Amino acid sequence: MGVGHETDENQTAALDWRAGGVPVSARFDDPYFSIADGLAETRHVFLGGNGLPGRFRPGFHIAELGFGTGLNMLAALIAWRQGGQAGPLRFTSFEAFPMAAADIDRALTAFPEAHAVAGPLLTAWRAGARRVESPDLIAEVIVGDARATLPRWPGRADAWFLDGFAPAKNPELWEPALLAEVARRTAPGGSAATYSAAGAVRRALAAAGFAVERRAGFGRKRHMTVASLPA
Repeated sequence: MGVGHETDENQTAALDWRAGGVPVSARFDDPYFSIADGLAETRHVFLGGNGLPGRFRPGFHIAELGFGTGLNMLAALIAWRQGGQAGPLRFTSFEAFPMAAADIDRALTAFPEAHAVAGPLLTAWRAGARRVESPDLIAEVIVGDARATLPRWPGRADAWFLDGFAPAKNPELWEPALLAEVARRTAPGGSAATYSAAGAVRRALAAAGFAVERRAGFGRKRHMTVASLPA
């Protein structure tokens, strides 16, 4: 979920576990999802913040900073299936410290709805693959420091999930230069959403060309940020 300075494809996330089965990054001292209800938070922040599932259409492409447990991808896939979309949802995530398959499996047991559709992800992950293909999902996790990997990515996303660890804990993933790369790899009319309402994050998104709006956050978080590019 985080971004680091020295990463390679063999580097995995070091975890601590809180009561209730919440994984916490030992490196960044930050939980991977809301202690209250991570799936509900994902739906509020990342789906709702990007106007999903209402904007779904064939070929829709979501990109993400911070794959973590894969919960955001699975929530999007559930919404895609419920909307009866034709063809696969495309999903690309950038992750510096991927979790081990057993840890992803353990974390997702807190969300039976998501865990129920996680089989292809877990199968691929256990085999060392970072790409998942099924009739309704084409997903890839690009491992490494996003500041190096995102500029080399040839794709463009219709929506971004900005889900790195908190800016105070993991400032590298919120740098203005990286958020400018996000904007450059966003399709016209595309969007981004994040749980963070930090002023520096909002200013960086605005400087990158996004129209930025602060909205009500999830649970105890008063605010979150949504952003959009002109069509």
